Amino acid sequence: MLRVTKLTDYATVVLTVLAARPDAVLSASELAEQAGLEAPTVAKVLKPLAAAGLVEGFRGANGGYRLARPAAAISLVEIVEAMEGPLAMTECSIHAGQCGIEHSCGVRANWRRINDVVAEALGSVTLAQMLQPPRPPARARIDARLAQA
Repeated sequence: MLRVTKLTDYATVVLTVLAARPDAVLSASELAEQAGLEAPTVAKVLKPLAAAGLVEGFRGANGGYRLARPAAAISLVEIVEAMEGPLAMTECSIHAGQCGIEHSCGVRANWRRINDVVAEALGSVTLAQMLQPPRPPARARIDARLAQA
């Protein structure tokens, strides 16, 4: 099963809290409360998000965190890579020489293609879009000709 880690999921939740209040500087404890997470968990996700340049940290009595860029300029692939490293469906998806059968493997190119599609999909969704409520599922339409038959 392909799945992001809990910390990556939590990082997305924390970032959406910040995105909802783009002009505010929120402390880790405020973020934890608003996100419904434990303060140590929030502190743990803020470190790699700051290292990746997705959030800015401010020290002092009124210190805290805010997004480093507008939410519309932060993609999900950036969040995933900040928390988990480069996106790779398989070991050989991004690095050559990591597999003993690479020279005779017939599926490596296809895994790389799938990796690119997943990266492109995650890159096309922004943090701002994650704030929007989900769209209702499309309703099935019955062809009028079939309905009259």
